[in-house]
Amino acid sequence: MSAPLSRPEPADMANQVIKCKAAVAWEAGKPLSIEEIEVAPPKAHEVRIKIIATAVCHTDAYTLSGADPEGCFPVILGHEGAGIVESVGEGVTKLKAGDTVIPLYIPQCGECKFCLNPKTNLCQKIRVTQGKGLMPDGTSRFTCKGKTILHYMGTSTFSEYTVVADVSVAKIDPLAPLDKVCLLGCGISTGYGAAVNTAKVEPGSVCAVFGLGAVGLAVIMGCKVAGASRIIGVDINKDKFARAKEFGATECINPQDFSKPIQEVLIEMTDGGVDYSFECIGNVKVMRAALEACHKGWGVSVVVGVAASGEEIATRPFQLVTGRTWKGTAFGGWKSVESVPKLVSEYMSKKIKVDEFVTHNLSFDEINKAFELMHSGKSIRTVVKI
Repeated sequence: MSAPLSRPEPADMANQVIKCKAAVAWEAGKPLSIEEIEVAPPKAHEVRIKIIATAVCHTDAYTLSGADPEGCFPVILGHEGAGIVESVGEGVTKLKAGDTVIPLYIPQCGECKFCLNPKTNLCQKIRVTQGKGLMPDGTSRFTCKGKTILHYMGTSTFSEYTVVADVSVAKIDPLAPLDKVCLLGCGISTGYGAAVNTAKVEPGSVCAVFGLGAVGLAVIMGCKVAGASRIIGVDINKDKFARAKEFGATECINPQDFSKPIQEVLIEMTDGGVDYSFECIGNVKVMRAALEACHKGWGVSVVVGVAASGEEIATRPFQLVTGRTWKGTAFGGWKSVESVPKLVSEYMSKKIKVDEFVTHNLSFDEINKAFELMHSGKSIRTVVKI
């Protein structure tokens, strides 16, 4: 018996430029433009992926707004996607054409001092070039109308095909629905990990979650999985309270309903303050409130939201002297390549929710509407089918 023939498409396309559709951000503050682009083949230690679905996150909007100091244009945004490996470059051993994958904005090379330290997930292997919108060799794989188009967060999922470093790919269960698990590429993993990895919430804990968007809901889910006894949701949009309770919030409060600072309200509600608080907005004043809502002696506050460039946090040192801890987290502390497949398995076994975060589904041509829905506060996550 001769070996069965492999599917011809990948072999035919593997070493060739692919022409496909992508949503290009030509300049800051302008809507994305659907264009035909050219995607070069993967070079050594790179992987070309056919993106099946991507979600839109606040970080994409932050960069598009022009406020991101690392934001460079023209660029293909997107960092919450899932797809199938189309081809791999020289030296790639852990991935092959046909693998089901999630691209990762925090890689895991397994070799740098960060990867070798169990205390962090912040792999630095490709950090410098990724921040400039380039592949590790300092060049781009995207062109459009004769112009070089930059990569974004090492992922660029707003394209039918993308090229990423091989250390920035998680191979996942091929049975997983990609229009759902794409959310594990950022928001859900970040919030869930903030609770279970960074804070290490314990059974019986009292928690407060500031900001009830996708990340805040994922924090609530993590607190519930960890066995928290009270989970207080805090948001100025009361329309978000019902969904927060579905995810596990035991009560929700609106700071605008009180004449005194929200930290004082929480201290009174909880006999001295919460055990764990989480800021999921990126507002430095709320970060202060979240810290000061923590219980003296042992309270821990985790900064999850990303504040605008140049912002600074403040509190009185006495808050820390008297036993409160201020922490931060990126991608929920998950070492990405090894952890994302496990998160997909937890979703498949119904330990964590993912479907419930998806409020809207749109076609690729409607991608700008996903940004409008997010800014209006009407969506939690919008998934765009590529």
